[in-house]
Amino acid sequence: MASTSAEVVEVCLVDGAGEDDADADEGSGGLTERRIELSEHTFGVWHGHVPGVRAGQRYGFRVHGPYRPFHGVRANPQKILVDPYAKQVTGRVTDLEAARGWVDDPMTGRPSTVNSLGHVPLSVVVAPGGAPVTPRPDVPWSETVICELHVRGYTREHPDVPPEQRGTYLGLAHPSVVEHLARIGVTAVELLPVNAIAEEPPLLERGATNYWGYSTLGFLAPHPGYASVRGAEITEFATMVDALHAAGIEVILDVVPNHTCEGGVGGTTISYRGLDAPAYYSLGGSGHDNDITGTGNTLDAGSPTVIRLVCDALRHWVQAFGVDGFRIDLASVLGRPRSGAFDAHSALLTAIAQDPILSTCKLIAEPWDATGEGYRVGGFGVAWSEWNGRYRDAVRDFWRGHGGVAELASRMTGSSDIYGSSGRRPWASVNFVTAHDGFTLRDLVSYERKHNEGNGEGNRDGTDDNRSQNFGVEGETDSPEVREARMSTARAMLATLLLSVGTPMLLGGDERWRTQSGNNNPYCRDDETSWMDWTATDESRALAAFTARVAELRRESPVLHRDQFYVDGEVLWWHPSGRPMEDHDWHHDGNRTLVVLLADYWLLLLHSGPEPVDCVLPGEHGFDPVLDTSTSDGHPADKETVPAGSTLTLPAQSVQLLRSR
Repeated sequence: MASTSAEVVEVCLVDGAGEDDADADEGSGGLTERRIELSEHTFGVWHGHVPGVRAGQRYGFRVHGPYRPFHGVRANPQKILVDPYAKQVTGRVTDLEAARGWVDDPMTGRPSTVNSLGHVPLSVVVAPGGAPVTPRPDVPWSETVICELHVRGYTREHPDVPPEQRGTYLGLAHPSVVEHLARIGVTAVELLPVNAIAEEPPLLERGATNYWGYSTLGFLAPHPGYASVRGAEITEFATMVDALHAAGIEVILDVVPNHTCEGGVGGTTISYRGLDAPAYYSLGGSGHDNDITGTGNTLDAGSPTVIRLVCDALRHWVQAFGVDGFRIDLASVLGRPRSGAFDAHSALLTAIAQDPILSTCKLIAEPWDATGEGYRVGGFGVAWSEWNGRYRDAVRDFWRGHGGVAELASRMTGSSDIYGSSGRRPWASVNFVTAHDGFTLRDLVSYERKHNEGNGEGNRDGTDDNRSQNFGVEGETDSPEVREARMSTARAMLATLLLSVGTPMLLGGDERWRTQSGNNNPYCRDDETSWMDWTATDESRALAAFTARVAELRRESPVLHRDQFYVDGEVLWWHPSGRPMEDHDWHHDGNRTLVVLLADYWLLLLHSGPEPVDCVLPGEHGFDPVLDTSTSDGHPADKETVPAGSTLTLPAQSVQLLRSR
């Protein structure tokens, strides 16, 4: 256990209530502990040998040492602490006051004398595991289609999954779920955090849940709440990964190595703060946490203790379970040691990128943080792909009729202006229109304002920059005209995403027309707001079939999933009037039509105007219609060859894809 400020460290073996009773409450009391002082302290790590300990043994640490809040040191032996390297965690915080290390005031008050045992999570000893059963699929980046989803929410209501497995790792491994993902063209799932979590203090105070899971307690432990059987999360997680791998689907984990669940100095002392806060957290001169994550604390990306923990944890997921990659939440923080200026070559980002195990994985950065200078799209090193927020904004703006077409053209062809100069390939741009953080696709065309009242924060949470539209009605409607306009625009955005150069990322549930009733930040809503609705409606069936069709077109054509940027002569940009685009066309705000001939093979036409428009086709050969988003299934109503130079009428808010003859 790493701590440079501790004077004495005890490992505490815990027995008693909750050990064998699957329904017992870990916070119900009745626990006993045996304390063993760790006698060795080498290179800042406390260690020792405790004979007779077997798998299943619960334990924690107690740290004796200085309590000097203004220096950030907060040792308090009354608090039993979770091992940062625990591979299994059990229990939850049941008493916030017992979990706090202070009384009266976190800076000027005295240390708490309440023993936290029985009120906080504990670590669990696990038996050595074997190697993953199924080999990693190793899908090339250029062929990757990601689906971001929540383990619990995606299967919580699935009718084919046995009730006891719904919302669990085994639920996601169910054949019906895996077959659905494969059918819509998904080659990788990006799972919202599955590390063991604990609720942050503000949520504990109001009895709420961190549903999304961006509140890590154990970086090496699977979250126990997603197991169908208590204590079986390790086995069930491995089963899930193997089932997805067997279908050729990779597993990418959304990990949060930028902060923990303990909150700021007024928060809890359940692990890192009590072990050695200055070694884990970025602290200000007065002992307060530097908060550049918006969560109350920030892990110090320049600390050797943090660098070692993060890299060890990521390697564990790869070596123990065969995980294929990681999406790093608020990854800009990892480039800001001691919360300073961003450096793409910081120690932690470099350590991950050059690691012999991690460098073989897919590495995705969320390239922003909670600071004014934290938006770093395009600023990461060559080993990293990135969530491309500029792609999201460009697509949303185009399809709601804002701005010209220049930005969309750059984003659809791989964002070479962002990623080309660093030597990266087009797939470094993870393109997305919707994600967990924001409106679903259905809500993007149904609401112009967020409706987060149910989150308990007075509708102040969540972004106001939604770039959405509602077609004249806020929320759900029975109007056939409005519903069709919304669905048509949604199909157009899905087609734009899947036909763009780069790595497309779908939001799980969009393919089945899922709504969150206008809530764009349901991080604390473990209910129907966040769960996938598997009810089969005409709209949900049609949209899933449409998604599968466009994904198949992408998969079958190397031009549509190319791994090199286009060069001069490979792309022809065409004005609807029948001539090549000129400089002034790119910045004309009234231009709502984009026509591009790709490698003299695919002709892609996008029209976001509210009325149809005539377009004179380029080229020397005829074109066969392949995709038309104005129809419910995407099949063109007229499949007759269209001669080059002839006029094609583009329906309002639609995408057309034609193949050159």
